[in-house]
Parts: sequence; C-alpha cells; structure tokens
Amino acid sequence: MGSVAASLGRWVAGTQCGPSGRGWAINRSRRPAIRFRPALRGEGRKRPRDLFYGWRIVGIGVVIQILIGGLMMQSFGAYAAVLRDDFGWSKTLFSFAFSVTRVESGILGPLQGWLIDTLGPRKMMRAGLVMLGVGFLLFSQIDTQWHFFVSYLLMAIGASVGGFMTLTVAIVNWFERRRATAMAIMGMGMAIGGLLVPIVVLSMEEFGWRETAFGSGLLVLFVGLPLSQVIRTRPEDIGIGVDGKALDVPATAGGVAAVGAPARDGDYTVREALRTGAFWYLSLGHASALLVVSAVMVHLVLHINEQLGYSLGTAAIVVAVMTAVQIVGMLFGGLLGDRFNKRYIVFVAMIAHSAALLILAWATALWMVFLFAVLHGTAWGARGPLTQALRADYFGRKSFGKIMGFSSMIMMVGMTAGPIVAGVLADSTGTYKLGFTILALMAGVGSVFFLLAKPPRRPGETVSVEDKEGAPSGVLPTGAPGS
Repeated sequence: MGSVAASLGRWVAGTQCGPSGRGWAINRSRRPAIRFRPALRGEGRKRPRDLFYGWRIVGIGVVIQILIGGLMMQSFGAYAAVLRDDFGWSKTLFSFAFSVTRVESGILGPLQGWLIDTLGPRKMMRAGLVMLGVGFLLFSQIDTQWHFFVSYLLMAIGASVGGFMTLTVAIVNWFERRRATAMAIMGMGMAIGGLLVPIVVLSMEEFGWRETAFGSGLLVLFVGLPLSQVIRTRPEDIGIGVDGKALDVPATAGGVAAVGAPARDGDYTVREALRTGAFWYLSLGHASALLVVSAVMVHLVLHINEQLGYSLGTAAIVVAVMTAVQIVGMLFGGLLGDRFNKRYIVFVAMIAHSAALLILAWATALWMVFLFAVLHGTAWGARGPLTQALRADYFGRKSFGKIMGFSSMIMMVGMTAGPIVAGVLADSTGTYKLGFTILALMAGVGSVFFLLAKPPRRPGETVSVEDKEGAPSGVLPTGAPGS
C-alpha cells in the first residue's frame, strides 16, 4: 500500500497542471503531453444507431395508404349513399362503378408493373397522387352520371398508380430479412384508414359531400405529394445494400437467409416467372381469397342490416371490430412470417376466411357476427402482406413490379366475381346464405393452391430454393440450397 502511495506522490510531483486554451494540459516528465479539451457539441455521447432508410419508406407508405383508404376506398359506401339521396341514382350504378375500377386495376396491372420497374416507384407515386388529388377536385363538382364515372375512374387510376402496388415494389426493393414485417406495417395504413371513415362521414354531415371531396383532394396534394419525395427506388441508389447491409456484404449474411429467397443474381424475369407453377398457384390462391374479401366489402353491411335485422350502428361496430382486428393480424402475421414458413401461415388464414364467411352466412345471433369479424379480420390482416412477401421471396426484386402486374390480371377475377356471385344469388333467393356458402367453399378449396406453391426451381438447379421441412423458424441455415 505504501509503495502505491509513493508512486502516486511521485506522479503528482512530476505533473504540471494549468489552463491551456480549450482545456487542461497535463505535462508529465519523460512522457508526451496529454491534452484534454471540452467535448465539442455532439461529442462524448454515444451516437444512436441510424434508422435504416427503408423504414422511412414504410412509414411514408402507411400515411399514403391511410389517405387512400380513409378518403376514398373505405369511404366509397358513404359517398354512394349521399349521391343516391341527391341524384336518385341506382345501386347498380355504384356497383358497376366499383367493378369497373377493379377491372381497370387488373387490365392495367402489367403496364403499371412495367412502368414501376422502368421509371421507379417515386415517379409513379407522384403521378398517381396528382391524378387522385385532381380526381377528388373534379368529383366535388359532378352533376351527371358521366361526370361521376370520369372523375371516379381518374381517382381509381390515381389510387392504383400511387398506392399499393407501387409501395409494395418499393418495400420489396429495400427489404429481405424483415420483408414480411415491413409489408405488414405498410398494409396497416389501409386498415387504419377504415377507422377514419366516421370522420369523413361527419365532414359530409357538417360541411357537405362536395366540400369533403374538395378538401380530400387538397389533403392528397399537399400532404401525400410532398411525402412521395422521400421514396427511393433501391437502397443502392444511396450507397447501401438491402436491409441496410454494406454493399459488399450479402443481404443474407449472418448465417441465415429468408425462407425461399433466391440469390441476389437469381431474380426472375417475367418470362421465367410465368413458366413456373409457383406463379400460377400464388395468383390463383390470391384470387380465391379475394372472392371472400370483395364480397364482404360490398355486402357485409347490407347482410347485417337487411338480412339479420340489426341496425346500421351495430353494423358499423362490426366493421370497426373487423378493422381493428385486421390491424393486429397484419402486425402479428408479419412478425410470424419473418420467422416461420409463410405458405403454411397463409394456408391457415385461408381456412379462417372460409370458416368466417360460413359463420356469417348461417349466423343466428350477434355473437356469431362478431366471431366472423374476428376470424375474417385476423385472416385478412395476416394473409395479405404474406402473399406479397411470398411472391417477392420466390421471384426477387429485379422484375417484381411486372410480375405483380401480371398476377393482378388473375387476382382481378376473384375481386370482381365475389360481389357479383353474392349479389345475384341474394337477389334470386332473397338471402345471402347460398352465395356466401359457395364463396366460402371456393376459398377453402383455394387454400390448397398455397400448399402447392412451393419455391420454384431455376433452370439448371438441381435443388429448388426450398424451405426444408423442420428448418428453423423462417430461416435456412448457411449452406442450405439457395442460401
């Protein structure tokens, strides 16, 4: 102890301390001078880890989806009701308008996909949001049916060009390891938009539907359009790799790879994708799911109100519960999809779709209607993002927009057929039981397509990029085929 004190005393005696400009100088004999200075602003504190830019794009996607979902897609029924009161137009007119917009999305899908891959998501999003905003402004001035169709068609094209497909391509380009989670979070925007419908209705009651439509157009132009500037096509454009990795490090470094994700140089062309069974199985499975989704979107409130005899307020509560559960389903579906086999999760979701619609068709008590809302909302929320994530895992980033565009032509069949089958059979039989039952059974059969949609095998490969049975949850070990 004494030797330590003596050494400390000799060190103190050999030092000279005093002010030296920006700090304190400590001079010690036989040693270089050590200078301490006050930390400059921002120094001396641990710098927080930078947020991966891809998450900013996801956040922008949520806001854009809220605008499109809350102001247009989910509010279509409210606008139809007030226009019917003002102009006396038939329900068939509005049903036809809804169907036309779905057909438009399917027919223009390949062209839109090609433009997204060629021009990039940001340019397409800007063009789409301008069309949507201008369409709202024109919609606020309509007086005739052809004015309605022209303005609503412009809005639908704008929502399609600036919305889901474009955002999906952008997120696929930026994510691989957390792709399902990112897709799920982005998809939550549409569901959250549904919760804003009461605000849109309140605005119609307080200010009028014309003023509400005009204000919606301004909101899209002055909020959505500036936000689109944040979008970047690929992470390589700003000097980083997928998932924020360094450009010289594979996105799947760290010993694991996303289930079914092809190698970076293994992205499919459209021609190659169309030759795989996986493309057709995924598209047919997705179309089967949309049979249920579209029928519920158009006929749920009518069934609850007219067939089951509950009030519109009760129907609104059911829709709100379904929307809230859908948000939860998206979040947990995305998290599970990054850890477990996506195909099996989607298969279970399809069975839930089918069971939910059967429960709704034969419901005799209110609790059965709410059970439908929980099952259908959970299935819808979990299945949607994972279906797109599967498509990206299988075919890669390079031509994803075009591949998704061709898929939309098949998906369009389910989106347009669901409401028509349910509506025609309801008019002819006086009840939704037969129509809902048929659609539910078709969705159940369609679930098999997802089991058949195994990862495709590229030409020349002896083993496909398959998720081995029993592999760890959602990942392949290093050295597995395609890792």
